[in-house]
Amino acid sequence: MARLFLTGGGGMVGRNIRAHDASGAWDILAPRSAELDLTDAAAVDAYIVSNKPEVVVHAAGRVGGIQANMANPVAFLEENIAIGRNVIMGAHKAGVPTLINLASTCMYPREGENPLREETILTGPLEPTNEGYAIAKIMAMKLCDYIRSEDPDAQYKTLIPCNLYGPYDKFDPKNSHLLPAIIRKVDEAMKSGSDTVEIWGDGTARREFMYAPDLADAVWKAVSNIQDVPGAMNVGLGHDHSINDYYATVAEVIGWDGTFTHDLTRPVGMKQKLCSTERQTAWGWQAPTSLRDGIAQTYQFYLEHHAT
Repeated sequence: MARLFLTGGGGMVGRNIRAHDASGAWDILAPRSAELDLTDAAAVDAYIVSNKPEVVVHAAGRVGGIQANMANPVAFLEENIAIGRNVIMGAHKAGVPTLINLASTCMYPREGENPLREETILTGPLEPTNEGYAIAKIMAMKLCDYIRSEDPDAQYKTLIPCNLYGPYDKFDPKNSHLLPAIIRKVDEAMKSGSDTVEIWGDGTARREFMYAPDLADAVWKAVSNIQDVPGAMNVGLGHDHSINDYYATVAEVIGWDGTFTHDLTRPVGMKQKLCSTERQTAWGWQAPTSLRDGIAQTYQFYLEHHAT
């Protein structure tokens, strides 16, 4: 079996990559942080040289919400730069021919025109609340670009996923993202008999959320078809939904028939953040899972692993 080194194998993206059917054809190395400290360049170099992977998929990083990013900008910049540099350069120095670098849409300019196109990265100021994290992700993408420009045999490519949800997500209100937070909130309303659920803002802001196993599917297609992957490519749906739509779909899936209220004093963030999927479509892939099906499967995962 060919060997693949997966960083971030314990996170939502990494665990969905490992759970995908295609993973069965590979010997996957997914060390946890206690086994391999990705901020230690010498340790990363030694690990890659010792294990000789044919492919590296880089999905690791220090992640967190707005509050964490604003409270710890040094750590989000420094740690993510170190992790990205060590993994990418460790692979390159060891002669690993293929590397897939997973990035983030936070790399796009704050005032970027929707849909967000890959060529607009570095054309405007970043969102201040997660600027450090974004700079680190841009560095990793550019490092892959520079390696390809110097070494035509190095297939080092960057995938830029839209917002994700799905199995292995976080459902704790303190650190969960939008969709798992909605699932938990509506489920608890149903179980407590509450007939109202509050939405922050007017609910008209639009967001693009893709089912995480679909990203895993794109990653595995890229592993098997790396030559045709653009240097940087969004991976998303190409369409979005309003916050109100997400709440309504979750309520339908769960079977809660209460009413929604809106707290117009709460912050709502950007009005829209939608990825262009032109490069992805030309590559020949689209996300297969509908919003309702993805929410239903995520809710089932929540019931089995998190609900009390």
